[in-house]
Amino acid sequence: MGIDKELIEILVCPKCKGDLEMSQNEDGLVCKPCALKYLIKDDIPIMLIDEALPL
Repeated sequence: MGIDKELIEILVCPKCKGDLEMSQNEDGLVCKPCALKYLIKDDIPIMLIDEALPL
């Protein structure tokens, strides 16, 4: 199923409030300014700063 593109457009990084992009392998949302990746589990983005992975 995947995440709806409209949802990706309205989501922002919880740390800097910047735009997010889908990762290359579509397993997370990436914030380039913060160098963080928010993983997607069961089609739900985990938007917790403490759960984000550093790039």
